Amino acid sequence: MNKTVLHIDFDSFFASVEQQHDPLLRGKPLGVTAANGRTCIIASSREAKKIGIKTGARTYEAIKVCPALKLVKADFVRYFEVSKKFLNICKDYSPYVEMFSIDELFMDITLTEHLFGGVYNIVKTIKKRIKEEIGEYITASVGISYNKLLAKLASGMRKPDGVFEIKKNDVERVYKEAKLTDICGIGERIRLRLNKIGIYSLLGLRDVSLDRLIREFGNVEGHFLKSIGLGIDENRVVPYTIAPVVKSVGRNYCLPKNEYDKRVVLQNLFELCEEVGIKLRRLGKKARTVGMLFRGSIDIHGRQTYGMYVDKGSEIFNACLVILRANPAERDESRSNNETMQQLNNKEYVRQISVWVSNLENKENVQQSLFDSAKQNSLQETIDAINDRFGDHTIRNGFLLYADKLTTVPNGYMADRFERLKIATEFT
Repeated sequence: MNKTVLHIDFDSFFASVEQQHDPLLRGKPLGVTAANGRTCIIASSREAKKIGIKTGARTYEAIKVCPALKLVKADFVRYFEVSKKFLNICKDYSPYVEMFSIDELFMDITLTEHLFGGVYNIVKTIKKRIKEEIGEYITASVGISYNKLLAKLASGMRKPDGVFEIKKNDVERVYKEAKLTDICGIGERIRLRLNKIGIYSLLGLRDVSLDRLIREFGNVEGHFLKSIGLGIDENRVVPYTIAPVVKSVGRNYCLPKNEYDKRVVLQNLFELCEEVGIKLRRLGKKARTVGMLFRGSIDIHGRQTYGMYVDKGSEIFNACLVILRANPAERDESRSNNETMQQLNNKEYVRQISVWVSNLENKENVQQSLFDSAKQNSLQETIDAINDRFGDHTIRNGFLLYADKLTTVPNGYMADRFERLKIATEFT
């Protein structure tokens, strides 16, 4: 049976929600900034995008482009409430609704479209209800196809407020029009690596041999990219009521300012590692691969896979230090935390830190490390219990003494809220 899959994606979501909330912002160029006061644009309104203000732009640069630009701080609680209303609308038309992020979802309406007058009538009705139940200033673009990969590609083809369908005999024509990075799963890093082996388009990706992709990207990623080239995606729409299999846990943080103080950078890195560890322990998981990224005047990134599994912030932090020391500018493993950062001189700074772990395994399936004592585990359980009751980071490592706490909403906040809502059956 041919499937009918929708990808519904809000247009300029954060900015549109702010404009819906405050009519004085409507029709004006608007930039949404990080809740911690970071001086960069995390979302732009449609009016701002038209004059070239993009996500990630520094606020002072954006104001040079448009002196009339309005700036507002992000309100994630408000965005979550809109997202909840959005989900409640869409689930009326199919039990197969998968939240992909705070502002987009997939729907499989294969078994229900005939009940509501067909796919286009469902799309029209959902758009109408968004205006009536969420707000007249908020719009969504819809992609229609026979799998999730192409439905998501389709939703971006006619933004804003558009509808676009990709049928099987349309794939080649659409692939001629689309860019590599229009596909979910191909970012700038993958694009550059594809360019190096002579692939500059989706049709080029279709025609390249699987062996060539495996040699360059490895077995798993090579097969994934080849499937993209062929327009194949076997992943089904997973209903939001079913907890997805967690494959990785991460935390990304944009610092309140360009940070030149290396100790402050490492303290923020440590706290992010602590948050990743907290999430792992709440999931009952341990990880074997650790990755990290610094962005700023220079970029430092890497990942390592270890023979043992970790779930404590200090263990993840130590793994990040190994990655830092493996940087070509820094190979001396005898250095202290502060010395680890000496590749950044006084004129260089860090503005963004990311930490993530993968290769997850259920804690009960992992053999205990020789260095993982019962006393340490008992201490960690006590700390977790206190932090669960009084808030994360109530008890902190001594390395964080006098360090400011992170001042923005964690990336995992929305996922945690959705998980809690599912448990509490709040979606009714």
